[in-house]
Amino acid sequence: MKTYIIIGGSKGIGNALTNNLLQNHKVINLSRTAPEQSHQNLTHYTCDILTDELPEIKSADGLVYCPGSINLKPIGRLSLEDFRDDYEINVIGAVKAIQHYLSCLKHSESPSIVLFSTVAAKLGMPYHASIAAAKSGVEGLVKSLGAELATTLRINAIAPTVTNTELASKLLRNDKMIENITERHPMKKFLQPKDVAEMAEFLLSEKSSSISGQVFEMDCGIVSFKL
Repeated sequence: MKTYIIIGGSKGIGNALTNNLLQNHKVINLSRTAPEQSHQNLTHYTCDILTDELPEIKSADGLVYCPGSINLKPIGRLSLEDFRDDYEINVIGAVKAIQHYLSCLKHSESPSIVLFSTVAAKLGMPYHASIAAAKSGVEGLVKSLGAELATTLRINAIAPTVTNTELASKLLRNDKMIENITERHPMKKFLQPKDVAEMAEFLLSEKSSSISGQVFEMDCGIVSFKL
């Protein structure tokens, strides 16, 4: 039984991953709200990743950083504060978590870190300037730390397209918008939290023991294909 730290495991993709892991592993969840489920293998700490001190954990086998943002505005309506806020939650929060838990991860025989990017870091999309810039920072962090810590741990990122979570609810708020989003993707679908959670679980596991420094696009074809 391994122990995994999930930052933001109470909702969305993080919660789906928590549910996947709980049957066979211990999960330590850090988020502002407690998860709805309870389980003997689940420990929850209520905290804000950006403002609170993080709890001390003696050892862990993996770290997943789930917090993110979807701040879609024309460049003329994006303030410098918008850019700062998106960078803080997506990059600085991840750095804070990694720095704090790096020593405890080193106790594991095969530690792994999973971060999250977005397809907008690869595909130019209107109104995505702030979030694309922040998530590009996440991808740079993965590449750099993958090299720096190559003999110590693995670190990878997942870059999902639209995923049916509370964070993306404004993009999927009615049948017409759902239809438009579906049609934009060559595979005629978008993602569910469990889809992304299963990829994250794979990247935490020994099955991906030779993979590090990679960004995996779960794009339903929107970046990869032109039909």
